[in-house]
Amino acid sequence: MEKSILAYLENSEQTFPNKVAFSDNQYELTYSELADSARSIGSYLIEKISTHKAVVVYMEKNSRNIAVFMGAAYGGCFYVPIDSQMPIERINIILKTLEPAAVIYDDKTAKFLSLMETDCIKISYDEICKTPQDKEKLAIVRRKMIDTDPLYILFTSGSTGIPKGVIVCHRSVIDYSGWVVKTFDLNENTIFGNQTPFYFSMSVLDIFATIRSGATLHIIPKLLFSFPIKLLEFLNGKDINTIYWVPSALSIVANFGALEVVNPQNLKKILFAGETMPTKQLNIWRKHVPDAIYANLFGPTEITDIGIYYIVDREFKDDEPIPIGTPCDNVDAVILDENGKAVEEYGKIGELLIRGSFLSCGYYNNPEKTKEVFIQNPLNNSYPEKVYCTGDLVYLNENGEMIYVSRKDFQIKHMGNRIELGEIENAIGALDGVDMCCCLYNKESDQIIAVYTGNLELKKLSQLLKQKLPCYMIPNIYHKKESMPLNANDKIDRVKLKNDYIK
Repeated sequence: MEKSILAYLENSEQTFPNKVAFSDNQYELTYSELADSARSIGSYLIEKISTHKAVVVYMEKNSRNIAVFMGAAYGGCFYVPIDSQMPIERINIILKTLEPAAVIYDDKTAKFLSLMETDCIKISYDEICKTPQDKEKLAIVRRKMIDTDPLYILFTSGSTGIPKGVIVCHRSVIDYSGWVVKTFDLNENTIFGNQTPFYFSMSVLDIFATIRSGATLHIIPKLLFSFPIKLLEFLNGKDINTIYWVPSALSIVANFGALEVVNPQNLKKILFAGETMPTKQLNIWRKHVPDAIYANLFGPTEITDIGIYYIVDREFKDDEPIPIGTPCDNVDAVILDENGKAVEEYGKIGELLIRGSFLSCGYYNNPEKTKEVFIQNPLNNSYPEKVYCTGDLVYLNENGEMIYVSRKDFQIKHMGNRIELGEIENAIGALDGVDMCCCLYNKESDQIIAVYTGNLELKKLSQLLKQKLPCYMIPNIYHKKESMPLNANDKIDRVKLKNDYIK
């Protein structure tokens, strides 16, 4: 087993030197060009900064980002993608936690450098990628690498308003990408259509499964997700056969009726994660693209990307939840009740805990938060063993598959009853005439608020829900919107909805 993800890049470089690895509307990198640029970047970093340092990648999303990611690894460092559209105030909060050794930027982000509160080295991609390769120093750094060295840090939202930097090492990415490639039979004929940003953990599958299998990845222009027919035409034009998107992106295509106009003729693998996949919209996809493999993947950034998965193998009614399934190979999942006891019976809800090599190292410069959620396995008192508390509530169905209920913080107490907001969302989302929905809870007024898009009238929606849910789960307030706000990861923006409707 290799100790660095770079070994897989070099294997693909040797096997497919002139094959396109990553492309976008502006740039295209073959495996040879990717590896050469990465070694140049690594040589610069070795010369200018020491190893095991944070390298911020502050560039517009394109193929060249991947060269910097791999260049940081060649330099014995770890990369940290920063959204080029992120407000500078949030960037500076991240920089304060990170204390990076270098920032690599491009011509799109150069104008914001003076606003960044860091005195580290700042260098443009165009300059750093021309650095002469120092093969001797690259080899020295490589020999000293071990598989638990950090590969990257991804910053996620923090409950306190302070972003958390999740540290993921080479070993976790090697094991995770190996599972992905094996499970979904990815190879040099795989052509990915990338939707997710590189600062979002779902991109880890796209990037490293591509590198590991010698595949090709096309970065889909973000604008196309506002024009579903053009989006499907792009997939056909690039012969894309594998996608891994958030459910909101898939739902937009289904709701728009684009699949009735354009047949994505090459699509064979349709994977999704990041939020609950509405069954109604999944059924639309399955109707129009019946021969594809569909898989629901589940997991947070803290376990690299995914720890639980379900390959859709049967029909589901529109109001049935899609299982999240069973643990990936070399991953173990534990469901604990409120008393810290393992849940074994079907239908009983508990919190999901994960253990295994996919686990991240914790949060960067945040030992308190790390200790809070990366804990000693409560079912093992005999030796040290770390598990991650996901904060997700799940239960087992009669097939032994896990069903996602909601986040722990989506569980509310209303009219004396414990309620999962996700169950209400599932019921509303299954109704004809509803495209997307989100439920909120106003603790001050003890009111459930339903926000939805679609052509179903409020009065009719309320009437239909009374046939599906007990009275104490019926929303107190409804808001019908023309469109649902999405965050930077294209998931429903719950924070904005709370700010809009809960004062």
